[in-house]
Amino acid sequence: MRVVLTVLLVSGMAWGQAAPANAPVAAPAPQAANTNQPVAAEQAAPQDLNTFVIPAGSKVPLTLKQAISTKNAREGDPVYAETAFPFVLNDRMLIPAGTYIQGKIMHTQRAGRMKGRAELLIHFTSMIYPSGYTVMLPGSIDNTPGADDKSVKNAEGTIQQDKNTGKRVEDAAKGAAVGGAVGSIGGAAAGGVSGARAGGAAGLAAGLAWALLKHGPDAKLDVGTSIEMEIQRDVQVDSSRIQVAKAR
Repeated sequence: MRVVLTVLLVSGMAWGQAAPANAPVAAPAPQAANTNQPVAAEQAAPQDLNTFVIPAGSKVPLTLKQAISTKNAREGDPVYAETAFPFVLNDRMLIPAGTYIQGKIMHTQRAGRMKGRAELLIHFTSMIYPSGYTVMLPGSIDNTPGADDKSVKNAEGTIQQDKNTGKRVEDAAKGAAVGGAVGSIGGAAAGGVSGARAGGAAGLAAGLAWALLKHGPDAKLDVGTSIEMEIQRDVQVDSSRIQVAKAR
């Protein structure tokens, strides 16, 4: 009898230990969504700490690297200049001195004979840093401090030769005087006093007409002329590419 009870007790203990292993496992309770996370945070683009903006309207002093004249300039001709002083914004140098500025002539017009002044329109198109980093830009001439006899007549940056009325009158007077003297000499040789008078009058008229019918002065910008460029729209630059890499 004791043997039977012992067998039954051992069998019951073994069955009790195996039962939990065969019992179904309860599924874990769902976790509540974290509402504190920003929506689509992974889609936000990281800010580039090396990118800076040169704002529209910024003025940059330049020095011309070539001579330009309305006498021989043509539309489409290249223009080369160089920054004369660093451009600094918020204690950061965005355009160092010696940066090359490239552009082209958009319009050129010679002065007329009786009216109309010489005009020259230049647009700047690119900026080449000493490191070789190149940035496209729209720039125009805002001022010509290095050319006293020229001015910028409109917002587009057209350079116009100043009026030279005094010089035209002086040329006319000289032409009339020379023409009158030559005519008087020729008339005197041909017909005495009356001939001198007639020749002088004819020479005076001819000299005056020659002076007044000459073309007005051309607009000229010499090598080294100081001009001021205005940037027409915001321009982004990468500060990490501005400086020249130092030799190790």
